[in-house]
Amino acid sequence: MYARTLTLPEKSFFLFGPRGTGKSVWLEQRLGHAALRLNLLKSGEYLRYKRDPSLLAKEVAALRNRKAWIIIDEVQKLPELLDEVHALLFESRHDYRFALSGSSARKLKRSHANMLAGRALSKKMFPLSMLEIGEDFRLQDVLRYGQLPLSVTSTASMEKIEFLDAYVETYLKEEIQQEALVRNLDSFYRFLSVTALMNGQILNITNVARDVGVARSTIQGYFSILEDTLLGWYLPAYRNKAKVKEVATPSSTFSIAGCSVPWRVCTGTSPRQPKRASCLKPLSSMSSGRSTRGSLTGRSFSTGARNPAMK
Repeated sequence: MYARTLTLPEKSFFLFGPRGTGKSVWLEQRLGHAALRLNLLKSGEYLRYKRDPSLLAKEVAALRNRKAWIIIDEVQKLPELLDEVHALLFESRHDYRFALSGSSARKLKRSHANMLAGRALSKKMFPLSMLEIGEDFRLQDVLRYGQLPLSVTSTASMEKIEFLDAYVETYLKEEIQQEALVRNLDSFYRFLSVTALMNGQILNITNVARDVGVARSTIQGYFSILEDTLLGWYLPAYRNKAKVKEVATPSSTFSIAGCSVPWRVCTGTSPRQPKRASCLKPLSSMSSGRSTRGSLTGRSFSTGARNPAMK
């Protein structure tokens, strides 16, 4: 078990992060004393609050300690609860403190959910950083298998590969298919394979669209999904002086280390022999000033990225 450097806020907060980064475990460690905990992954709890969101207000009102913490895990599954949270914060003058975790903010945005208008901080949790892994950090393993906690703690290489394969299957099923984020799951699957194979290259959406066999606007939407589910972000081209107009092509890099490994399996490329040149290109570009696309190494190693644990 690795200690995360993310500190617990003193007021209500959102905690967003990709699946498998340890959000629930971190909340259990830091807020094991919470007065009330809702896990919306449990179908019983989800259906109960889906039928009557006002149950939350009744249960919170029954708490004796008005300074107590209330945890709502996977809050994106039931955006209606955020209206109840907003009302409770207003009525108690922020005495109640809520920890609201989720693996995606996309559903909240699409449903125009109440994001509490600044009444809650926004925190993000990403895979383990080099600082958090400490003495167990092995660059070769990070480049091949990434920094997701279950990947780092697995001892055998095959276990790591099987975990990453299962991770992608879960992502496609629970984040993409169940939330109906795309109309054609097969084309999105091909998109993941193509973007993994293009790791370390300048982003050209037109070329990606041609390889996947869909419209350019569809590919732009797919990249937006990766951003909203916190699996990737655009990396602008670096310039050493101010420019009135951006003329360079932005690049894109994956924020979860190792995700392109199982995506590469979709196309038959062996995950045992990742392209080291592509893996290390973001590192070399830091000194050369070139804009690169994609990274197997995660936010800790990408050009201009923040330490994910310090967000």
